[in-house]
Amino acid sequence: MAQAPDKLLIVDDDAGLRDLLTRYLAGEGFAVAAVPDGPAMDAWLEREHADLVVLDLMLPGEDGLALARRLRSRDDVPIIMLSARGEDVDRIVGLEVGADDYLGKPFNPRELLARIRAVLRRRAPGSRPLTGARSAGSYTFGPFRLDLEAQRLLRDGEEVPLTTGEFTLLRIFVERPNRVLSRDTLVDLIKGYDRSPFDRSIDVRVARLRGKIEKDSHEPRYIRTVWGEGYLFAPDASET
Repeated sequence: MAQAPDKLLIVDDDAGLRDLLTRYLAGEGFAVAAVPDGPAMDAWLEREHADLVVLDLMLPGEDGLALARRLRSRDDVPIIMLSARGEDVDRIVGLEVGADDYLGKPFNPRELLARIRAVLRRRAPGSRPLTGARSAGSYTFGPFRLDLEAQRLLRDGEEVPLTTGEFTLLRIFVERPNRVLSRDTLVDLIKGYDRSPFDRSIDVRVARLRGKIEKDSHEPRYIRTVWGEGYLFAPDASET
């Protein structure tokens, strides 16, 4: 049986852009719905499930940041944010509220397509069961186990919810333990958004990840800051 296409929801008040993206992404094999604002998004999500939401920052009424906060508080659906401003502060705030990626307008639809595919490849589907035995695709540190096949993080057997961006960053760290990784290196390894010389998005992602795995995110044991150099992942750190 053929696998059902991934279902995308586009939230943007520009009717022309909604129509363009709907036709283009549908032609690339996705099931696509498009709505103009927050109330329409809420109504659609009450009836349907989205595999990914493309969310404009500047919307009438409740803006995209507020909508992203609400989405993230109740679901781990991947979010790609769009903004005509293209300022670093927008990207940083978008990532702080839990967006997985950020794209400035105007953009080529092919670039959005590439980012959608990249985010979906590294999403963590909550419905997939874990394999019973520990495999070569698992990493353990402290009370945590990162299962690469199921794309889940467990702490003492309980799942720790991660966005796709957080999962990708943690995977990069666990695959390169006890090595200092510069911000530029991390930007290169995390594909899917543009590099900026003043890009603080890596720091935002690290801060969010620390909040989920560190006992005290102000005194991190696993993801350590090496001042002037970058970050180092210490898997053998003790939580005591």
